[in-house]
Amino acid sequence: MDKATLLEWYRQMVLIRRFEQKCAELYQLGKIGGFLHLYIGQEAVAVGSIGARREQDHVITAYRDHAHALVVGTDPGRVMAELMGKATGVSKGKGGSMHLANVSRHYWGGYGIVGGHVPLGTGIALAEQYKETDAVVLCYMGDGSTNIGYFHESLNLAGVWDLPIIYIVENNQYGMGTSVDRASAVPDMSTKALAYGMEPKKVDGMDAIEVYEATKAAIDAIHEGHAPQFLEVITYRYEGHSMGDPLRYRTKDEVEKWREDDPIGILERAILSRKAGTKDILEKIDTEVEKTIEEAVKFAEESPFPAPEALYEDVYVEREVAR
Repeated sequence: MDKATLLEWYRQMVLIRRFEQKCAELYQLGKIGGFLHLYIGQEAVAVGSIGARREQDHVITAYRDHAHALVVGTDPGRVMAELMGKATGVSKGKGGSMHLANVSRHYWGGYGIVGGHVPLGTGIALAEQYKETDAVVLCYMGDGSTNIGYFHESLNLAGVWDLPIIYIVENNQYGMGTSVDRASAVPDMSTKALAYGMEPKKVDGMDAIEVYEATKAAIDAIHEGHAPQFLEVITYRYEGHSMGDPLRYRTKDEVEKWREDDPIGILERAILSRKAGTKDILEKIDTEVEKTIEEAVKFAEESPFPAPEALYEDVYVEREVAR
């Protein structure tokens, strides 16, 4: 793990944290509408796992998708513009928080239906297998998705066809306001992989380095002929399920206990202990990220809303049919 990589991961994680905090502020001001699901506390999952992927590998996730969009390299200004419904957004202001995408970076987006994107990720893996490429799909989902029919159908077909896909369950302990052990007959998400011929693996999702190593090992295993792969990444969201969540189902002590192992703090300690950076360097990164967030908000606020006629654009894919 070289110094530049660790510092870049720190930058990405701080960028996610500050971006999400600013989103919460803008939502309260009425500048972001609709649903808003924040990723605060889960930063190490997206950063560590996407840090292990190669350029040709695909990423697809559910509706808590801002972090993944940022980590694959999407311009923060265009992501913020999308959240504010502006024409300069990544989906031209028509998708909002839950429907971010970046085709050029093989990021196929967030999806608003719980578990609905899992068969789509499985289909992308099938397409890559059909084309005989070595691309791998990173398919993220929350723990609640493992109780959905799409999940079981997808894992079954991936197991039957040996598809090059890694199912990454971001187990943040709650499906909306219901704890995992109250909603799933098998609270240990990783054991659900056994039914489909996959070896269950559990990962500390608060440690970006551990997430990276587990994801890289899964990608390598697929290239060695052991596909598909399954990772249960144990993490925690500090905020509510969405902005309208009153958080009455968990205690302050529980949240504070998880905050003691804050993912940004864990990476910061790793950087300092490995002498990959100093406090001054990290503070400089913090300052640069604050400027990036300010510029992103400024870009989004100064961008126009879509014109009324844009409602009828991009409804169908336009392509010439060979005759």
